[in-house]
Amino acid sequence: MITVYHNPRCQKSREALAHLNAIGAQYNVRLYMNDQESMTAAELEDVLEALDMDAIELVRTKEVLWKEEFKDLELDEDEIILAMIEHPRLMERPIIVNGTKAVVARPAETMDGIL
Repeated sequence: MITVYHNPRCQKSREALAHLNAIGAQYNVRLYMNDQESMTAAELEDVLEALDMDAIELVRTKEVLWKEEFKDLELDEDEIILAMIEHPRLMERPIIVNGTKAVVARPAETMDGIL
């Protein structure tokens, strides 16, 4: 089953859902910024493995929070993961996971390669 890590306030995230709907895909939406559906560090590590990315590659480095609190620090992989868990808005989105493969669907059509 496809999982979409979705932020309803994000235009790109909404475009990804529209794309999935247009092609008739079945998927689960995970509102990862909601406290009840937040990610664990282990889950984020699994997503990073599926993305084939280091944690820093998933960080929205232009986000004001990153610039103010983290940019000048020398953080290791685990510390970056914890920063994203604590502040999920730091994660690029939307993340589309299908089995052991994942993409950041920007643009939405990027996901076609893993569907």
